[in-house]
Amino acid sequence: MPDTPTGTQLARSVVAAMVDHTLLKPEATRADAEATVAEAAELGVLAVCLSPSMLPIDTGDALTCVVVGFPSGKHHSLIKATEAKLAVDSGAQEIDMVIDVGAAVDGKFDEVFADILTVREGIGPDVTLKVIIESAALLALAGPETVTSVCKVAVKAGATMVKTSTGFHPAGGASVEAVQLMSSAVPASVGVKASGGIRTAEFAAELIAAGATRLGLSGSRAVLDGFPEA
Repeated sequence: MPDTPTGTQLARSVVAAMVDHTLLKPEATRADAEATVAEAAELGVLAVCLSPSMLPIDTGDALTCVVVGFPSGKHHSLIKATEAKLAVDSGAQEIDMVIDVGAAVDGKFDEVFADILTVREGIGPDVTLKVIIESAALLALAGPETVTSVCKVAVKAGATMVKTSTGFHPAGGASVEAVQLMSSAVPASVGVKASGGIRTAEFAAELIAAGATRLGLSGSRAVLDGFPEA
């Protein structure tokens, strides 16, 4: 059973309440989305994260989360904002937007700020906005300072959370190093979502111990089955 470094055991229900149960495969069908929603209800997770084309959809007691500018982030900011607003108007309660990673690698943090702010203004102040920074790519191409800087910029632009990864970038997904950096860069009021490559309870527990407050999982059942019921 996975433990945090302090020895505190994580209960399945506690972890489930941190999970965005995710379906973002390009080939996913409406039936796949409905099956994901049904599984989310069975697992008792917090949210269901889907592509915007799947809306409207009734996610039951789970929050409805939608990705924007996914997965490259190479969309005009106004397109991202419009996509986000359409999603909210169709029932989304949370938006996971991808930044222009190249702008961040190039140190153009003013452009990253403007991109995020445009989406925030498009959806208003009350919708949860998670900002995907592709931490593995930033670490590989620009270093930890850039990860820190992007997170701080995201907070200034109105992010509710910062998120490690899309899960589609070849550089990789979540890492303990990235979550630690991101958690240290943002105030306690701003969450950290770890996503991409989280397939075991042990890794999930490590990420939570590092500071993750939300987990993006496509294989939620396999991960949650590794935690004790109480």
